[in-house]
Amino acid sequence: MEIKRVIDGVYWLNGKRRTLVTKSAYSDKPVYGEKIFKYEGKIYREWVPYRSKFAAAFYRGLNGVDIRDSYKVLYLGASSGTTVSHVSDIVGVNGQIYAVEIAEEMAVSLVLLSEERKNIFPIVDDARKPENYSSIVPKCDILYQDVAQRDQTGIFIKNSDIFLKSGKIGMFAIKTRSIDVSLEPREVIRNETQKLKSKFDVIKSIDLYPYQKDHSLLILRKK
Repeated sequence: MEIKRVIDGVYWLNGKRRTLVTKSAYSDKPVYGEKIFKYEGKIYREWVPYRSKFAAAFYRGLNGVDIRDSYKVLYLGASSGTTVSHVSDIVGVNGQIYAVEIAEEMAVSLVLLSEERKNIFPIVDDARKPENYSSIVPKCDILYQDVAQRDQTGIFIKNSDIFLKSGKIGMFAIKTRSIDVSLEPREVIRNETQKLKSKFDVIKSIDLYPYQKDHSLLILRKK
């Protein structure tokens, strides 16, 4: 078995199959049933692409995205914390993740996760109303959004205007069927990308199929 670094905290573990992993920043306990690996005295957690759009993007060719140790991250649509837990590994114990989730039943798991991982700060609120948490969340190095709303792009822009530092990266998981079921996914992506170009440089658009159907991840840099 051998290991190859992708970015800070993220690696390909090459054994019988190639497996994406994050180096655990906290413990050797799985968060959502993922496999745990031990290699040269360190603990690694499998990052499952069918459970995480961010992980799926790496399997589809993402490399070199600017997220690293000690970064501050605003995560919109945190759900129960599956992907958040891996971002927690990447930014490490000196990083901070402000995880926004509107559904209280999902937020319960997120709050429990934050008790074990002290770099996660759960916020039970509506991402459409960033003014509600503007007194809590500082300027951030990364904005990651995974929100199933028709106005996903508007939500992303509104939050980036308030929280994302200039020149830093936004990652936008577009759920095309939530925006317009009457259009082909490629057309939805093209239309939403056009709306973003006045405020962002579009670095990459990654189709997440077959791991996530009708989803793409946009990598953007704030102007």
